[in-house]
Amino acid sequence: MLTNPVLLSVILMSVLCLLNLNVILSLIIAALFGGILSGIPLNEVMNILVGGMGGNAETALSYILLGALATAIHETGLATLLSKKIAKTIKGKRYVLLIIIAAISCLSQNLIPVHIAFIPILIPSLLKIMNILKIDRRGVACALTFGLKTPYIALPVGFGLIFHGIIADQMTANGMEISKSIIWKGMAFPAIGMIVGVLVAIFISYRKPREYEEVEFTEPDLSEDEDIKFTRSHFAALVGAGTALVIQLTIGSLPLGAIVGLGIMVTFGAIKWKSLNDITNNGIHMMGFIAFVMLVASGYGAVIRETGGVQALVDVTAGIVGESKFFASLIMIILGLIITMGIGTSFGTIPIIAVIYVPLCLKLGFSPLATAILIGTAAALGDAGSPASDSTLGPTAGLNADNQHDHIWDTCVPTFLHFNIPLVIFGVIGAMVF
Repeated sequence: MLTNPVLLSVILMSVLCLLNLNVILSLIIAALFGGILSGIPLNEVMNILVGGMGGNAETALSYILLGALATAIHETGLATLLSKKIAKTIKGKRYVLLIIIAAISCLSQNLIPVHIAFIPILIPSLLKIMNILKIDRRGVACALTFGLKTPYIALPVGFGLIFHGIIADQMTANGMEISKSIIWKGMAFPAIGMIVGVLVAIFISYRKPREYEEVEFTEPDLSEDEDIKFTRSHFAALVGAGTALVIQLTIGSLPLGAIVGLGIMVTFGAIKWKSLNDITNNGIHMMGFIAFVMLVASGYGAVIRETGGVQALVDVTAGIVGESKFFASLIMIILGLIITMGIGTSFGTIPIIAVIYVPLCLKLGFSPLATAILIGTAAALGDAGSPASDSTLGPTAGLNADNQHDHIWDTCVPTFLHFNIPLVIFGVIGAMVF
């Protein structure tokens, strides 16, 4: 296991990121290292890396166009209006703001499944009030990541329905049938771990005031008492955003939804035709980095899979767990953390780990629900804390609008510590209970 190319590549990527090397460069170097270590020629590694980038092409385009849509909505003042309402609601109570942000983030996964699209629209407008309240943005990052992850882990609606469906399908395909309608009962355990983590982050770890510089950027002063009236531009922005959501849910194309949303706002006069160029450029500036990270992360995942190290890592795990259910649970969940940290997607990790988890769980006598807990928890682990995950990239995109929030140390490290540790604990407990 200590010479496994996947394990060593993920470790190298994490170390480089912690040393503040650019995430994109860290992914490329780690991919080259893992590929060469597994015996793949250097030029072939690069071909696999570049060829694999297409796996996230639609996602990258979605982020760019969502950035443009977010900029357009911001130009209409709708985000300012919502931010003013939130500022008045909290009445100077910092914890209330953090809870509202976590709640909105949760709704983005299930009730209104737009995932991270709301972050660049809403969060930059709230930075001013966060500075006034001296809120530590690391706590805000944890609140956002909590909302981006917990609903799909625990609730079988929205993205959660997809997540539970993949677990059920992959378990059935590997010889253990389970209905996706009961998976939520087991996944409540890791969800409790997420709740514990966010409460510790908000009320203990990052409760102390933190000062930020008053940087001049385009966000409004939410400390002002003046009200903002709901205008035609606001209505057009709502229609545009709503249409983008409807298209995403019905047709399944986020880029198309963003394009149509922009078109509606131009048609209704919420934004001017001549400003589209600037809006698009600002969208690229806002979300372009995330888009490129997702592209390179997809290529990195392709290299990781091509090394054959994932299967070898899983096989070694099967050989060392013995007959102990507790030890097996712990090892399998940690193995999922390593794989997901490298691939950057909890949804894409499930088919990889289910191949060995299901036979191993059958051999050790785990129930189908306990097996679902192990697979679901192992897959979800690396989504918090991974430099290449949209659950960390999204919060950074909003919180770093004034260049005072570091992606690695202010988002990835805090979310890794506060969510992955309780996920491991509660995941093991859940597997033992069921």
